[in-house]
Amino acid sequence: MVSTPGVWLLLASISGKEACTMLEREPTGTFLIRDSADRKHFFTLCVKTPMGTRNVRVECDNNTFFLQTDPESERTAPRFDCVVKLVCYYMKMLKQSKDNSRVSYYIYSHGEKVPLELCQPYLSRMASLQHLCRKTVNGHVDILANRDELPWPIKKFLKAYDAPI
Repeated sequence: MVSTPGVWLLLASISGKEACTMLEREPTGTFLIRDSADRKHFFTLCVKTPMGTRNVRVECDNNTFFLQTDPESERTAPRFDCVVKLVCYYMKMLKQSKDNSRVSYYIYSHGEKVPLELCQPYLSRMASLQHLCRKTVNGHVDILANRDELPWPIKKFLKAYDAPI
């Protein structure tokens, strides 16, 4: 899971079909990143477009990530050293294009030229107060060292989220 303001989900073990189902009722521009089913690629960007949900492979070449495109455009596709930067770039590009200062980016899917709009990550919402409390407590090494001394209800609560961030 990658987080910035709100929650960005990197859903590791879902298929393209499951991603399509998850995004089916979401607004255009909602997206998620999942593991690619193709062993030649690490990730797939799943995005809800006006033409339905599309899966776009995230290519990796010489330690850079870029979106799969038609062969003629591959050399000029923007490249990034991490997938989060790639996503942020395309989200920012959409905001700029709405101000008429940039041209939209298109993906090619099922023989169609489809505009790429990354507006919001899937399930983009603030984390629950319980989640934030667990994260804060687990993030303090001095508390974790004395975890056994905590009252049982608090220990049980923390075990529900036992990975410090």
